[in-house]
Amino acid sequence: MKSPVSSIRNLGPASDQSYARAGITSAEQLRDLGPDTAYFRYLNAGGTAHFIGYYAMVMGLQGRPWNDCRGREKEQLRERFDGIKARAKATPSQQKDRLAFEAALNEIGVIDRRSV
Repeated sequence: MKSPVSSIRNLGPASDQSYARAGITSAEQLRDLGPDTAYFRYLNAGGTAHFIGYYAMVMGLQGRPWNDCRGREKEQLRERFDGIKARAKATPSQQKDRLAFEAALNEIGVIDRRSV
């Protein structure tokens, strides 16, 4: 029997739905993917990037409380998080969505396309 994502320390019931949108439906699957791949998929599925959410998940996968992350370890996780975020923003799907959104704003006169 598979365990829900929320069975991982630091992750609550909302995590089940958030990660399910990314195709991650169990704690075992999240563990197998690893934190960086799982978070990348979460972002690509429309999840909002939050550093605390990322490192709380990393700490939880290690069986540690979320607030156990400090100092150099936290700095290193921030670098990983920023890298994941940058890769996720560069996906063709998100670029297409961004361009469509900007075009819609331009169409209704909210932004000047030349300034984008």
